[in-house]
Amino acid sequence: MIRTLLSFTALAFVAATGAHAQGAAAPADYPTKPIRMIVPFPPGGGTDILARLVGTKLGETAHWTVVADNRAGAGGTLGITEAVKAAPTGYDIVMGQKDNLVIGPWLYKNLPWDPTRDLTPIAHVAYTPVLIATSANSRFKTLADVVAAAKAKPGSITYGSPGNGTSIQLAGDLFEKAAGVKLVHVPYKGSSPALMDALSGNVDLLVSSVPSAMGQIKSGKLRPLAVTSAKRSSSLPDVPTVAESGYAGFDVSTWYGLLAPANTPPAVVNRIHAEVNKLLAMPDVKAAIQAQGAEPETMTAAQFGALIKADHAKWKGIVEASGAKID
Repeated sequence: MIRTLLSFTALAFVAATGAHAQGAAAPADYPTKPIRMIVPFPPGGGTDILARLVGTKLGETAHWTVVADNRAGAGGTLGITEAVKAAPTGYDIVMGQKDNLVIGPWLYKNLPWDPTRDLTPIAHVAYTPVLIATSANSRFKTLADVVAAAKAKPGSITYGSPGNGTSIQLAGDLFEKAAGVKLVHVPYKGSSPALMDALSGNVDLLVSSVPSAMGQIKSGKLRPLAVTSAKRSSSLPDVPTVAESGYAGFDVSTWYGLLAPANTPPAVVNRIHAEVNKLLAMPDVKAAIQAQGAEPETMTAAQFGALIKADHAKWKGIVEASGAKID
């Protein structure tokens, strides 16, 4: 019996050692099936555009099959919830951004996750300012025109955003406070429907990410009035900042990045991180991202995690000061 137990123990040890070796070797074989990239917003918005660009380029450079899965709703928090619940295998990742990761938790009650605990940062992809724009047929030619009309008739000017509690909507709220005006916010389920209503004149203004609006700006159907970053966008060099328009110090931007469920194997995370950073260094990818109005930016996974943690703490105060709350 002793010999039998020893033999069984030895076999178990060999099996465990083999399994460990196989697990260590798994990243070299990863992926062996399609990767699902969850997109927490509808097709056509800034997050969706960047996600599909990254997924397509990973197919070209790494020969991976990446399938976009749009899971829109609740300011992008539904898509993050989907990612948190997924198996930590590296076959379910999410293109998150500031809105759903660090602002949503302060707006939505009882979210079943914490961005600093329940997700694994993989790779920062890009950042972009928020855009204030209007239809090309609008009476507003400048941001000063909007402010003058809003002061002449408070509550008469409407603006559409991708939804309540997004950094984009809060940028609109912060602008109202800075300019001393009262605008009427009209929330949508993503940037695309807000853009369509702005183009048709159903809302006076669009507050949006630059990538979501760039196509219509290029077509001449949308007139950009200002960007909310501290400096002008390289994609829209002729468009002034809100600060340049008379509101010194105004600076609001958003960022995008890939994450996986907590406890995703570090070797898999490192593999995805390396491939994403490799493609972000390619001139054609940089140009494609900038053409959409965003700025590509790489950082280590640890740096991306630190950014999430810092912004999560920072935006708590901003959300509380705005009074925004969503049940």
